[in-house]
Amino acid sequence: MIYITIDGDDIGQMIASSYFKNDLNELSRINQVVNEKTSLISDFLSTQGFNIIFCAADGVAGYSEGETVDEITLFEEIKSIAEPELHFSAGIGATLQESYIALLSAKSSGKCCLHKFSVLN
Repeated sequence: MIYITIDGDDIGQMIASSYFKNDLNELSRINQVVNEKTSLISDFLSTQGFNIIFCAADGVAGYSEGETVDEITLFEEIKSIAEPELHFSAGIGATLQESYIALLSAKSSGKCCLHKFSVLN
């Protein structure tokens, strides 16, 4: 099985900025965009054979029963769905835990990238 965990980059800071500016419209816009993008990413992953486990806030997680996935093409499509408004990082692994560790590696390595657990050093 292959697990993927995806999380928005710097969305918390975008939300905080809206609060600091007391900007109701911007906070509402961010909410709408994040919900739309995560839903579209979830739908895309489903078309690629992934079963969605989680799709909420600024994250998506799922698994595929296949043994391989073209992670470069997969992530390029995720980026094209999200941009220009948002950016996401992603992790892939053989377990949910591995995909999350790979996600944390991606987020700590500059964000807006995908890391695969099996190649982490």
